Amino acid sequence: QVQLVESGGGSVQAGGSLRLSCVASGAIVSSRCMGWFRQAPGKEREAVANIYNGIPYTAYADSVKGRFTISRDNAKNTVYLEVNRLNPEDTAMYYCAAAPARRAFSGLVPVNEYNYWGQGTQVTVSS
Repeated sequence: QVQLVESGGGSVQAGGSLRLSCVASGAIVSSRCMGWFRQAPGKEREAVANIYNGIPYTAYADSVKGRFTISRDNAKNTVYLEVNRLNPEDTAMYYCAAAPARRAFSGLVPVNEYNYWGQGTQVTVSS
């Protein structure tokens, strides 16, 4: 079974930064599309970033472009999301997810392609 375990969330003041981690087992992150999503209470799930299999092409939602950075460490089989210049609207549960490999690299991977999900890590930003 594929397991994804997130960590690194916390409570920070506006303008602060965090580095979220997603450690995978049962899957090789460089052979999958890996994504980060977030969901605030009562709101829809939102894709924020993903990194493609093979060539580390990345894609971001407009709301986080220039502030968030997704990356991976193949040796550690870990995907990261660096979240910078946070504001209260970034408060949410952040989830790591894995999707099958793609040949076409074109923006954010559709949510229905993801077939494995982590348990989430909470990010709370105070003003």
